[in-house]
Amino acid sequence: MPEVLKAPLVVEFPFTRSLGPVQSAFLTGLREQVVLGVRTADGRTLVPPVEYDPVTAEELRDLVEVAPTGTVTTWAWNHEPRRGQPLATPFAWVLVRLDGADTGLLHALDAPGPDAVRTGMRVRVRWASERSGAITDIACFEPYDGAAAEPAGHDGRFEDLVTGIVAPARLDYVYSPGRAQAAYIAALAERRTVGERCPSCRKVYVPSRGACPTCGVATSERVEVGPRGTVTTYCIVNIKAKNLDIEVPYVYAHIALDGADLALHGRIGGIPYDEVRMGLRVEPVWSEGGRYPDHYRPTGEPDADYETYKEML
Repeated sequence: MPEVLKAPLVVEFPFTRSLGPVQSAFLTGLREQVVLGVRTADGRTLVPPVEYDPVTAEELRDLVEVAPTGTVTTWAWNHEPRRGQPLATPFAWVLVRLDGADTGLLHALDAPGPDAVRTGMRVRVRWASERSGAITDIACFEPYDGAAAEPAGHDGRFEDLVTGIVAPARLDYVYSPGRAQAAYIAALAERRTVGERCPSCRKVYVPSRGACPTCGVATSERVEVGPRGTVTTYCIVNIKAKNLDIEVPYVYAHIALDGADLALHGRIGGIPYDEVRMGLRVEPVWSEGGRYPDHYRPTGEPDADYETYKEML
């Protein structure tokens, strides 16, 4: 049997967000070892706090301190902690209703094993030794058999408020391309571009997924396309990506290769970014030892007529 292609892939994006007055006070409070909730018009205290009542949609601003002790309302055991999770050893994910709150806060519970966790058990916050104004300022919860802690009655006013956070999002997975894309990848290693033709509509798709996205029928007839093509649409990138050694600004474009009925993505080089245009004729440039085109450059041909690529916009 042929070797099954697979490779580890990581999708990562550090999302930066600003904070409104409620979330700003909540996270600043965690930095100062204070847990704040927000009170609704009917007297409920929501922790973590939200800016609008989830029932009435009324704007909420009445901040109130709750205790760092509470009760587990439900839980699940995590046998294999992953990268970036609160604890490196097995732990329980728990919903904790803090004393003085009416809703549950999701966090980790440090416990020796699942037999040590139960609904209704009492817990308390374990604060991180270094705090910056983030949910990770609560290192985790830990079992607690003492009396409920008494809040100091903090009103949510702080100096040096936290006004924004960076929330890293990351997905690690193993990707296997399947029959059609494996053939596409193998052809690229030979500096060729291969798609598949639909037996019904006769369109050629590059890269192929093994089925026609229009007709829904399987594709198997392989067709070599390109190597030249036409820029259909493009964007100018002004923000430098992490781990990408390309100076900004640069142009990323949809390129309709000759003989293909679907445009693929590619970077445009060999021309000032502000001279790239729709209809520009381009060809691939391969780096030494590269398994795919490094970028596409102008061929010097006249621009393609709009009518020849308008269906691929």
